[in-house]
Amino acid sequence: MFFRSVSACGANNPGKTALIRTQNDLRSKNGARATTLAAACLCLILGSSWAQGPTTKTAKVVPQTPKEAASPASTPSLTEPDLRAFVDGIMPLQLERGNIAGAVVLFVKDGKILFAKGYGYADVATKKPVTPDGTLFRPGSISKLFTWTAVMQLVEEGKLDLDRDANDYLDFKIPPAFGKPITLRNIMTHTSGFQETAKDLFVKDAGDMKPLNEYLKAHMPARIFPPGEIPAYSNYATSVAGYIVQRISGQPFNDYIEQHILKPLDMTHSTFVQPLPEALKPLMSSGYTVASQPAKDYEFVQAFPAGSSAVSAADMSHFMIAHLQDGQYEGARILKPETVALMHSRQFAYNLALNGMCLGFYEETRNGHRIIGHAGDTVYFHSDLHLIPDQGVGFFVSYNSGGKGEVSNRTELWDKILDRYFPYTPPPAAPVADPKADVRTVSGYYTPSRRSQTNILKVTSMLGQLKVSPDADGGIRIDPLKDSAGELIHWQEIGPFLYRQKNGQDLVAFRRDATGRMVLSIDFPFFIFQSAGGLESKGFNSFLFIASAVLLLLALILWPIAGLVRKHYGQKLHRSPRDRRLRLLVKIVCLIDLVFILAWVILASRLDSGVLSESLDPWIHLIQIIGVLGCVGALVAMYNAYRSWSERGRWIWTKFADALVALACLGFAWLMLAWDLLNFNLNF
Repeated sequence: MFFRSVSACGANNPGKTALIRTQNDLRSKNGARATTLAAACLCLILGSSWAQGPTTKTAKVVPQTPKEAASPASTPSLTEPDLRAFVDGIMPLQLERGNIAGAVVLFVKDGKILFAKGYGYADVATKKPVTPDGTLFRPGSISKLFTWTAVMQLVEEGKLDLDRDANDYLDFKIPPAFGKPITLRNIMTHTSGFQETAKDLFVKDAGDMKPLNEYLKAHMPARIFPPGEIPAYSNYATSVAGYIVQRISGQPFNDYIEQHILKPLDMTHSTFVQPLPEALKPLMSSGYTVASQPAKDYEFVQAFPAGSSAVSAADMSHFMIAHLQDGQYEGARILKPETVALMHSRQFAYNLALNGMCLGFYEETRNGHRIIGHAGDTVYFHSDLHLIPDQGVGFFVSYNSGGKGEVSNRTELWDKILDRYFPYTPPPAAPVADPKADVRTVSGYYTPSRRSQTNILKVTSMLGQLKVSPDADGGIRIDPLKDSAGELIHWQEIGPFLYRQKNGQDLVAFRRDATGRMVLSIDFPFFIFQSAGGLESKGFNSFLFIASAVLLLLALILWPIAGLVRKHYGQKLHRSPRDRRLRLLVKIVCLIDLVFILAWVILASRLDSGVLSESLDPWIHLIQIIGVLGCVGALVAMYNAYRSWSERGRWIWTKFADALVALACLGFAWLMLAWDLLNFNLNF
């Protein structure tokens, strides 16, 4: 269950991951530890915006025949009374343990609501309870499923072609790259090849919202992968698809969704409109970081086709039933059966042994059943939607608080439900020829494909790295992937470069790409992890940052101490005026480098709910100017070290100290340049 709790639309990470998520969110609570202070601050700046892409998700592998399953007589029936008693035994404990204000849980089966119930409060201050039909939640990236459904409606009408250059449908151009155009099929399988973008993904209030075409033109991310080859979750690409719906249909996106999906499905308590229509405002649940703190303001998603919806659980049941019943709900048809079948079928899988992407939905196969779904996160709301087509079952859950984040509550709930009503025992692992050799091959650091690569958020890709290392019993561990007890998962090889969680079902797999580099695939089919070289690895960069920061700090601390000691013993520092000025300049350079770090800390602490906007640009540029001074100052430190070692009679330890300070300044300059922290193009 570990990584199936990174986030999907909103607040990952992502990472929830992440990033990444996010990614995603990986934009998750068990995500990578911040290994450099400056980089950690940038991750905070990403914050919720990365999470506006995936993160929660469930298992992977194609269905296997259970070696041993519970007998039908011993398996509880999936009935309303049993489900109610079971969920009632879990949810109150989750809310109390996680400091969560409220949640809603809903099941559909065979075209009807089987179970729906609210837990806790929609508003803590007024003690307003959550109800499944009268409380609106923000499902984050689950909103994307409505966007994808709209795309497929226009495909049915012959107005869109999944394999045509997306530029043909736009009034602006996505620049050419890699000799391949981006298609809607690429966008719907998250293989468009865009790098991550975070700026203005959320905005502070409705007045900051811009028309969709203006946002897309101003925030176009770089293309870092050939389309159709590397999965990398993209909120921006989803928003492009929403804009295509708007242009080709001739209706504003929100109006199209309202008329062609929400109204036919009788979803009267649902909308993509921001701010909420007056009639729906009284129904909206408040959002919380934790229930013990005051409610937060309504979140405004600028990339609204990717995650702006507000829905009741009862309304969401109509959408789920339509997808489970070949595109219709109570006589209203939104898609043809063959379109639904196409939309739910696997379209892309980087590693065939694991889950793959459908058209918008993604596979979450577990407990012997093929499952498709999507997760969603804003800053405060965290949701899951799962469909089990062969059982006619759908599940939706949403929490209105981030909570303590010690475990993924939605993943825990879904896993327990699956294990109760669809028990499953994975087949035993088959012997592997040389598992130790395979472990040596796969060990190392891996960078997420859902990343920023050409802007100041590049450093977050380093923070999102996974570390694969040998386990004592011949398997592997992947830091920071942990189980529900907070321990690193033990992975046992069950096939060539295919690993399964010991005493569990989760899988990870490795394969070589066209360049021979190892690639790690985990639960999420919408991004992968690529092997990181030595200079790109989190281990090297962590060491360099910590060593440089400690040396710079010591240089500043010991400078006045040394002066006091000399004064106490009546000793003078015999230096020429030139050397004294040079020595002072070196101390100033050390101070500049440390101020650069502190400035990122202060900026991150002043962010409002992780919103990244143009208002930050002047402050970021100011910090970057400080960084430029630090880089230039590294030359001063190096010159000082050169003079120190060239001068005869200078104490050897002074020479070593000057050399170490120069290396520390040079190390910081390398970090700033290598991770694009001095990139003055603030389209991130």
